[in-house]
Amino acid sequence: MDFGIKILLLSFFVTVVLGICIVPILKKLKVGQIEREDGPESHLNKQGTPTMGGVIIAIAIILLILFIFFDYAKDDIELAKKLIPLAIIAIGFGIIGFIDDSKKLIFKNTKGLKPAYKMIGLLAIAVTYVIYLLNIINLGTDTYIPILKIYINLPIWIYIPFAIFAILATTNAINLTDGVDGLCPTVSAVIITCLTVIGIIFNVKEVVIFGTIVIGICLGFLLFNMHPAKVFMGDTGSLLLGGVIVAMALYLKMPLIIIIIAFIPVLETISVIMQVLYFKKTGNRFFKMAPIHHHFELSGWGENKVVSVFSIITLILCVLGLITI
Repeated sequence: MDFGIKILLLSFFVTVVLGICIVPILKKLKVGQIEREDGPESHLNKQGTPTMGGVIIAIAIILLILFIFFDYAKDDIELAKKLIPLAIIAIGFGIIGFIDDSKKLIFKNTKGLKPAYKMIGLLAIAVTYVIYLLNIINLGTDTYIPILKIYINLPIWIYIPFAIFAILATTNAINLTDGVDGLCPTVSAVIITCLTVIGIIFNVKEVVIFGTIVIGICLGFLLFNMHPAKVFMGDTGSLLLGGVIVAMALYLKMPLIIIIIAFIPVLETISVIMQVLYFKKTGNRFFKMAPIHHHFELSGWGENKVVSVFSIITLILCVLGLITI
């Protein structure tokens, strides 16, 4: 436990130091946010705020994993080695986001990487991780069913597409949750804390250590991302955090619990789907704007209220999620 607290504090400290160093560099490089023309009017004053802050999260993860690897290698080399794939998968998703963010800034538009290319990149990483789980660490296809509190052994031909779908859905859902100052790192930190607690309950040490690192990083990043944000994480950070969440859930054999504990990101995704389908059918909008956090903004909620309410809901759902196991 003492070791976990030290890692949490170290992760927080490293992230704060990196933020102090990197945010001015992003400002100097003029990698400023380009706001959507149809977005909330209150967001127009954010134009030019440095984005791609997810590089802070990525670098912090790399530094902390290297530290843990060499520190743990003294006593438990196998455990230290198991941390590396978790980090690589998360960073891999961050790289896709980095490419997307870079294209937005180079061409000065909000479209970024073509959806097909982006999906191919995410799919390649998803397949790689599933292969790692099945063939390298032989995790098996047994999957925990919350509420029923049982494991079911899925046929391989069902598990593979299911796991890949879970990865793609989660990363995109967390990506959609990014759009209000502090929302994505706050909600993600709560979800990752829940998964880390599950790791403690089931004594999956690598997940506990990895989760603790990312929690500290999220808290450190929040110092720069709270309203009014000094830096945005961009797709670099949101896809990376989505990768962290689903990588931990699959490692724990609990991808289905994401539906409960990550209901806010799930709701963000559903709101976008509903908006698109309703508009195609009627020519009108179902929500004032999607994802749904923007609907609440246009309904008069301030950004801090959106973050507070969504985070409290996530916290309550995480407690319920723990009860279901």
